[in-house]
Amino acid sequence: MNDELRSVPLPYRVWGQEHIDPESRAQMDAAMRLPVSVAGALMPDAHVGYGLPIGGVLATENAVIPYAVGVDIACRVRLSVFQEAPIVLKQRAGQFKKALVEQTLFGAGKEWRGSQRAEHEVLDDPAWEADKFLKSLKDTARGQLGTSGSGNHFVEWGALRLEKDDLALGLKAGEYLALLSHSGSRGVGFKIANHYSQIAMALHPGLDKSARHLAWLPLDWHEGQAYWLAMELAGRFASANHQVIHARVAKAAGLKPLTMVENHHNFAWKERLPAPGGFTDAEREVIVHRKGATPAGPGVMGVIPGSMADAGFVVRGRGVVEALNSAAHGAGRAMSRRQATASITKTERDRYLKERGVTLISAGLDESPQAYKPIEVVMAAQADLIDIVGKFTPLMVRMDGTGSKAED
Repeated sequence: MNDELRSVPLPYRVWGQEHIDPESRAQMDAAMRLPVSVAGALMPDAHVGYGLPIGGVLATENAVIPYAVGVDIACRVRLSVFQEAPIVLKQRAGQFKKALVEQTLFGAGKEWRGSQRAEHEVLDDPAWEADKFLKSLKDTARGQLGTSGSGNHFVEWGALRLEKDDLALGLKAGEYLALLSHSGSRGVGFKIANHYSQIAMALHPGLDKSARHLAWLPLDWHEGQAYWLAMELAGRFASANHQVIHARVAKAAGLKPLTMVENHHNFAWKERLPAPGGFTDAEREVIVHRKGATPAGPGVMGVIPGSMADAGFVVRGRGVVEALNSAAHGAGRAMSRRQATASITKTERDRYLKERGVTLISAGLDESPQAYKPIEVVMAAQADLIDIVGKFTPLMVRMDGTGSKAED
């Protein structure tokens, strides 16, 4: 197997270059030197991750890179929209807060117990029985179904405003109460990522240390096929996770959704790249890794959150080939968690929240809004990649209150 890196990285487009730190660019450059890489792009919310930067999009040929998918496989956002107006949040604040407190669970390793555990068809998925490793994860899945992780994961009430009717969503122009969540496959995805990353690194002992966390698994090898099966199972589990959270919280608040939008941003897809753009010599199937990047193919719906106190956006993709049909997945960090905790006081954070009318139930200081890039700047930098359908304003937020070193 050829482990030798290219002498220079393949060319790739960068959106919002002036907002991206040099280390993230260096990580992307390393990814573009891999012998299996064929195309790439860097989104305006990019910041440093493990191996591939968060906000990095990488296309490879017949190879999947566990760390380019991410340690929280299929991390995603889900937005439920209700017919009620956002004013009900003030009218029934106690009920809505209780729904978030009692029907969600946050933190590394946290799981529901006994009768609180959820039932969902994903637990009967035959892929759990594919091998001993996946079998060993099923108990973790059973306990963590319907829970959120740490770091930047959240469940929040807010207001969604549409300036015009949207036939695809089935919504008329106006303002709606909405519920937005962000989390992934929890311990299941974390264990899959670590397990197969170790296997990938062992398969490439000669790979340069600068690219160690970009070790890949050939898809025509057993190891690559096994990871792909596990990754897709983690994706189904992460989606079920959000379904359970939204069903429980909405029921506790006495609501039924009109519609929903969901997308994941830590995953790999088999896609075809057309020849325009100079990335390939002909259209062919590639593996597109989106690590902290939103799928934005033609007409594809997605949600791009801001921070706990700044707007998020419902978007529709334009299908820009040079961006590998992708867009940013959020505002992106401007400070590391350690920097945020050291430089932002609770008073400063709470003043920011109060000015914007946000009720915070729990969160670590490392998730303060000031730790993030301005979402308006990020959206402006990628205006050619997506069309904005609606604007979501957070009003009542719950996150893990302990602070975390979670990647995404």
